[in-house]
Amino acid sequence: MLEAIRRAILVLRQKQILHRMGVAISVTVIGIACYVLFHILRGIDVFEVLEAIKSTETHQIALAALFVAAGYFTLTFYDWFAVRAIGHGELAYRVNAFAAFTSYSIGHNVGASVFTGGAVRYRIYSAYGLNAIDVAKICFLAGLTFWLGNAAVLGLGITVHPEAAAWIDQLPVWLNRLLAIAIILALVGYVIWVSAEPRHVGRGPWTVELPGGALTLLQIAIGIVDLGFCALAMYVLVPDEPNLGFVVVAVIFVSATLLGFASHSPGGLGVFDAAMLVGLWQMDREELLAGMLLFRLLYYIVPFVISVILLTFREVILGARSKRLHQAALGLEAGPAREAAYVRERGDTGA
Repeated sequence: MLEAIRRAILVLRQKQILHRMGVAISVTVIGIACYVLFHILRGIDVFEVLEAIKSTETHQIALAALFVAAGYFTLTFYDWFAVRAIGHGELAYRVNAFAAFTSYSIGHNVGASVFTGGAVRYRIYSAYGLNAIDVAKICFLAGLTFWLGNAAVLGLGITVHPEAAAWIDQLPVWLNRLLAIAIILALVGYVIWVSAEPRHVGRGPWTVELPGGALTLLQIAIGIVDLGFCALAMYVLVPDEPNLGFVVVAVIFVSATLLGFASHSPGGLGVFDAAMLVGLWQMDREELLAGMLLFRLLYYIVPFVISVILLTFREVILGARSKRLHQAALGLEAGPAREAAYVRERGDTGA
């Protein structure tokens, strides 16, 4: 059965059907989001949104910023885990942290994070001897951690509050709970599967050994903590009334994030916002929109600016270092040439 699935996927890839399906899904999701946003936002009072932003307490913004920072700190362990899983434990944590922070913050804003984040990672890790295949494996394992964490959060959250997901997907509450239980069972099955014996995906040099049961549980824990901090940042910024509870907001936030990720739009722009507005329909639209704009500023814009500055400084430093090494190499080559010319000159003059 697995071999039949592999052959089917191979055929789909050769005919670029998977790529076309992905583009079609992205366009569909973005189109639906734009339609929803148009109908939701056409009655929005911009001045009320600005007033809601101004009236947000300073301690709320500071607390949300702290949760965002904690979320990005947790993100660094995506790369730390992946790099060690492929056998490059000699790399210092600071390298993993720099690669993870810059790749995710730039990938989140530019869109198509698999490619943009991968390019940033390659630029950083290649300086430490890792090749393109190594970076591809890191991206795969980091993505696996992300999806395992999302599955765990959604599975547990929707099981407890299935109505939260129903507000977004419009499916019956019982069906959402059933799907959530299926997700949890699939996670348990996956952990048992990788615990039984070493599992591999890919072929040839692209083969990746999947983490075992204990390490998979660590992956899930990292993903849950990361998403938990991000959801807390959003929870602090959304209106206090009505108080739906953290779990409900977290389920809606993670669902909106995944929809934004599926759209491949920069920062899930439009898609994430539409899902949040639909899911939290009970809240005042102007106040909710103000909280979402503040979240975008803290989670997307500020880290993006910091990443660009850090990468620019890094390139300047690397460029200056390369120039010094080049000049030093030219100096070493020129030394013997000058000495030989001096000897010839002394010989010609009879000195």
